[in-house]
Amino acid sequence: MAHARPTHLRRTIARAKQRRGRASLPPSLADRLADQVAALVGSWRFILIQSTLLAGWITANAVFGAGGWDPYPFILLNLVLSFQAAYTAPIIMMSQNRQSELDRERSVADYQVNLRAEADITLLHEKIDLLREKQLAEITAMLRRALERIEVLEGRRLEGERG
Repeated sequence: MAHARPTHLRRTIARAKQRRGRASLPPSLADRLADQVAALVGSWRFILIQSTLLAGWITANAVFGAGGWDPYPFILLNLVLSFQAAYTAPIIMMSQNRQSELDRERSVADYQVNLRAEADITLLHEKIDLLREKQLAEITAMLRRALERIEVLEGRRLEGERG
């Protein structure tokens, strides 16, 4: 049973390598763009700039009153923000999907490392067991030789006492 486990581990590692080889293509232009948009939209800098622009838009339209390009209740502003949300949300989802794929690849790589470590540890256990068996056999042989010598010496002593 100890020998079946390393074979199983080797097959599992080979399958993981095949999956990893298919999944580790370089990111496309769309992937890179999605990552950049997600990084930009998910930053404090973007929040501060957008907040400033919104405050400026509302202030400018409030100052001009009914003559402004988007008087209260700021329907044009709502439309612009809806467009922004409609496009940024799917782009952020694309970036998150790509990140989850990268995380999956990393977890497969970690799993491979763990499998290799388990196989190495199993092999080391087998080697240590073999060394112990060898040492035990050597100690047993030494004890037998010592017992034989003791018996020989005991036999000589007994013969010397009789004679």
